[in-house]
Amino acid sequence: MRKYFLLLLIITLTYSCGGGRMGRIGTIGGELTGVPVGRVWDEPTPYNMVLVSRGAYTMGPGEIDSLWGINIPTRGVSVDNFWMDETEITNSQYKQFVYWVRDSIIRERMADPRYAGDDFYKITEDIYGDPVTPHLNWSIPIPWTRNTEEEEATINSLYITHPITGEKMLDGSQLNFRYELYDAAEAAKSKYRNVSGNGSTPILISKDTAYIAQDGSIVNETITRPFSSHYDFVHTYIVNVYPDTTCWINDFHNSNNEIYMRNYFSNPAYAHYPVVGVSWQQATAFCEWRTLFLRRSVSSAGVQVEKYRLPTEAEWELAARSGSSDNIYPWGSDGTLAENGCYQANFSPGDGAYAADNFLITAPVRSFKPNNIGLYDMAGNVAEWTSTAYSESGNELMSNINPEYSYSASEDAPPFMKRKVVKGGSWKDNALFIRADMRDSEYQNRGRSYIGFRCVRTQIPGSR
Repeated sequence: MRKYFLLLLIITLTYSCGGGRMGRIGTIGGELTGVPVGRVWDEPTPYNMVLVSRGAYTMGPGEIDSLWGINIPTRGVSVDNFWMDETEITNSQYKQFVYWVRDSIIRERMADPRYAGDDFYKITEDIYGDPVTPHLNWSIPIPWTRNTEEEEATINSLYITHPITGEKMLDGSQLNFRYELYDAAEAAKSKYRNVSGNGSTPILISKDTAYIAQDGSIVNETITRPFSSHYDFVHTYIVNVYPDTTCWINDFHNSNNEIYMRNYFSNPAYAHYPVVGVSWQQATAFCEWRTLFLRRSVSSAGVQVEKYRLPTEAEWELAARSGSSDNIYPWGSDGTLAENGCYQANFSPGDGAYAADNFLITAPVRSFKPNNIGLYDMAGNVAEWTSTAYSESGNELMSNINPEYSYSASEDAPPFMKRKVVKGGSWKDNALFIRADMRDSEYQNRGRSYIGFRCVRTQIPGSR
């Protein structure tokens, strides 16, 4: 009898510990069912972004303009889902980045003994007194008013007085943003696997690094050294984030554009106009900051989000063409006039008629109708940076699935190797160059009065 009860107990324990119909690893009667995945986070629509659904289209112009001698290869490609900003990044939105950098520098100096020396502005230990990686305390407001003499001097250290006008201004030359970027795609390449010190020829790797020189200037340099660990794929960048407001003078010689230089970025009247004078490097830094800003706000909820980035050339073109190879303009038709006789974008119809569309330079975002998926100004207004490196070979260098050509030129590389693709044309371009299938290029360190940008974010599918 005792043997009978012992056998019954063993059988009961076996089924209760996973041998029954549903065990802890998800088995049903010994069948393969997979590991339980739990609840998959259903990503909400990001603020002011539109979902661009995956699609296939013919990338590049379907017809060549013989007058301009443009020869861009076409290719059938497919692109996965991604979120895209409804509009180009505005002056108001970019100022949020500039002011965040300003406030972070002030907080850093508030904690610095050489300035205010208030250690409350930097957290160095947790609530239990254990040391943590030092980071700024954003919960303490900056004392813009009713401050001490030391705090006032710390704040003023980031401002200058114009020697002629006497105007107190933010010193844009000090607004430097430092970030690190891990190149996971490069690190995944097979040539870096199982590398050991066995006496074979070492694999050389290029690593970008940056520092502030004693005179306050930014030094970005590329070092080449034997590959040793995955830390070699961590690149460091320091970028001055203030837009080049002088682009309005330097882009157009013998023009009376001083008013734009003084007002376009600083005057609230231009708050909802697209930001210009921003280089590719600054636009990339903005994406990194925007990712940091979002992830810090959702980290307490345990939510993981994909990073913001510039769109690839293929993503941008898919979005502008509303997913259809037949659309050479975002609005679908082959002409630039709507049925009511008005222009459908902010561009130059020709012969210096910049104001024919009611705007002499840029227009406030959302001034024209969006395309079929809800994106504004995908033609004209300002041309837009993409993440894609420029090559005359175009999409022939890219895969036909999520196409991208990425090339990181070293700091001492010749200028022609530092060009990036810009798309969409601008307020100064004619009808040909605002077509969705056309492309142009610009040097990555140069800001122009006719180039802006918008961000994208890869969509992670949920389980609805």
